[in-house]
Amino acid sequence: MSNYAFGIDLGGTTAKVGLFTTSGALLEKWEVPTDTSNQGENILRNLAKAVKTKMAERELTNADLAGVGIGVPGPVKEDRYVPVCANLGGWGDLDVSDRLSALLDGVPVKTGNDANVAALGEIWMGTAKGCSNMVMVTLGTGVGGGVIVNGNVLCGSYGAGGEIGHIPVNPAETASCGCGKKGCLEQYSSATGIVRCTKLLLEQTDEPSVLRGKDFAAKDVLDAARDGDKLAVRELQQMADYLGIALASIAATTDPEMFLLGGGVSRAGDVLTDAVTAAYQKFAFHASRNTPIKVASLGNDAGIFGAVRLVVGANA
Repeated sequence: MSNYAFGIDLGGTTAKVGLFTTSGALLEKWEVPTDTSNQGENILRNLAKAVKTKMAERELTNADLAGVGIGVPGPVKEDRYVPVCANLGGWGDLDVSDRLSALLDGVPVKTGNDANVAALGEIWMGTAKGCSNMVMVTLGTGVGGGVIVNGNVLCGSYGAGGEIGHIPVNPAETASCGCGKKGCLEQYSSATGIVRCTKLLLEQTDEPSVLRGKDFAAKDVLDAARDGDKLAVRELQQMADYLGIALASIAATTDPEMFLLGGGVSRAGDVLTDAVTAAYQKFAFHASRNTPIKVASLGNDAGIFGAVRLVVGANA
């Protein structure tokens, strides 16, 4: 009987790997370095080796496994095909599920976008447990997202479902986003965007601030806003407004039961959720104005939980 599954969250520096029971109990987790040399040709080979090594340690056979799920930082089509992952050295253009399954001697493999997979983890074992319709926004170096509709990930026709960071929120923007467009949410509400916009505010005014003359990160800006620094508060309100606009647009399309905020920026807690909730309620359609906005609870483990959920399905 297949009582176990592996979940993999593939990142640019390391891949997080977890061994689970099919009921969702995490038995063990560890990391595998991500080798991006030669366009990442060794990535899947190294992951297969890590899984096989753990199976040997635990005396597990292929028959004991329901499968392996993997979240990757790029678009994914039909639970398997990855066109490209730019931050993995151009890795991609392959059927990840088929290739990894072959390396694992036929163990079933399912593949998903990492943010979508993290959202699956949160509705399975996290803050949104029990929700059928939920949207997760990951606020890190960039802005990612996962959209869950009727318990399933919304991938879209081109694997771009949930690319929340590239919703246009400011048509007047003159600076370019990393994607090449201008005015994307990611330019304002990511950790990088918060720092960028705070530096612009510091340049535009002589207003005193504890941030002036210092190297600072997004956490420092949000901490300063919590302490009442007026310039930091202005920055928090600006980023919250842009995020509120994006969430209101999403709500008018998908009408989720809940919004979840994840990623490093979400660790700011109430100072962030209070500001984003107030902004969202300004812009949201009246029927969805009271949709709760909460912080995700699985942290860096959301991806491995969600990867397993890809394999075991909604009825686990």
